[in-house]
Amino acid sequence: MVRMSAEERRESVVRAAITEFARAGYQGTSTEAIAKRVGVSQPYLFRLFPNKQAIFLAASARCLADTRRVFDEAAEGLAGEEALGAMATAYQRLIADDPDKLLMQMQTYVAVAAAEAAGDHAFGEQVRAGWLELWDAVHLHLGADVNETTTFLAYGMLINVLVSMGFPAGHRIWSGFYLAARPAGE
Repeated sequence: MVRMSAEERRESVVRAAITEFARAGYQGTSTEAIAKRVGVSQPYLFRLFPNKQAIFLAASARCLADTRRVFDEAAEGLAGEEALGAMATAYQRLIADDPDKLLMQMQTYVAVAAAEAAGDHAFGEQVRAGWLELWDAVHLHLGADVNETTTFLAYGMLINVLVSMGFPAGHRIWSGFYLAARPAGE
């Protein structure tokens, strides 16, 4: 049996953390649950990450980076409406194929708000930095048009909320969305 390197184990922790945090949130997820999903002890988990917050931030950063990568790949060589449509379609596939990514995003926003309310601004600063990188990437793909960028991301956030609340494809709520932003089956 081949042993995993610390970096491979760390990657396993991030993947497991996305699933656990997506389903139970920051407060509702124990490091024990993450360790169990990975198949390691809690002491080993804390050799890889200093604390639960560091695990959450790594999971959050991964979700943002994966979304950015999906947008970058979809928009490669495209501009304007073609880039917008390709990114919308790619994002729809991402959240349909891996719903934990969507739920992790939603849990991230809640965790940032809770940390800010408790006076922990460093937590939110780290998440906001990753979100700004995502915004900048989308902005460039859409021709550095701030209105297009804002509209695209605003639609994306509304889609996140509606999908998280369970509105199915074909529901009238989707009728005002441009076709690439509608759920599969619409």
